[in-house]
Amino acid sequence: MEKYFDINEHGFSIRCKLYYNKDIRSLTHIVIATYGFGGNKDNKAIEKFADRITTKYKGYGVVCFDWPCHGKDARNKLILEECITYLEQVKNYVKEEMHAEKIYNYSSSFGAYVTLRYIDEKAEDPFDRTAFRCPAICMYDAMAQHITDEDWNKLNKGKEILRGFDRKIKISKEFLEELKEHDVSQNDYLEYADNILMIHGTKDDMAPFAVAEAFSENNVIELVAVENADHPFSNPDYMDFAIQKMIEFFEP
Repeated sequence: MEKYFDINEHGFSIRCKLYYNKDIRSLTHIVIATYGFGGNKDNKAIEKFADRITTKYKGYGVVCFDWPCHGKDARNKLILEECITYLEQVKNYVKEEMHAEKIYNYSSSFGAYVTLRYIDEKAEDPFDRTAFRCPAICMYDAMAQHITDEDWNKLNKGKEILRGFDRKIKISKEFLEELKEHDVSQNDYLEYADNILMIHGTKDDMAPFAVAEAFSENNVIELVAVENADHPFSNPDYMDFAIQKMIEFFEP
């Protein structure tokens, strides 16, 4: 089952979607799920994950939300600090209003980058367990590699360029510089390693497998390599495998 709701606090209005099975009042374990750049809360991969985990485990729910400037969000300038604020506000809502006993995080690509920044800035692990699929560890590189010379000229002149899929998002040079400055691959996550799982495709051309492999080794994080999987895990068999691994990781 699904329910849309908004979190209206501190001048923000966060558009959320909850997946659950039967009784919304009996939810004790909540997975906060986030997606990649340019997506939205109606993400199909998250929907498939949510359907399976809420069916398998009693009392589990999944909450997804629109990042700033994504989906039906009202903001029109993408600011990384606001992305982190959204994630924290959703986590606080799940804890304080939904009274979740356990809070997990499942994030992919850009969502994984934001989550890693959030963990680092909090200097603690705000989630009981975190699973990353195709995390964009070097988010700046992932964004910059697809920018044309023409667009770089626009950015260097102080203009914005558009990126995204269903909704075009304005990207500024300042945004890219912040991505470059906040390189999560340089952070230390050893303290949280036991509660983190990474799943990455070996044919990922957006977030190279070698980067994820080096990051996992440096932080002693378990990495599950999925042979021949691309960035979006477009092969259904590979996606099914990844979802099963995450569901097992979030086992009560």
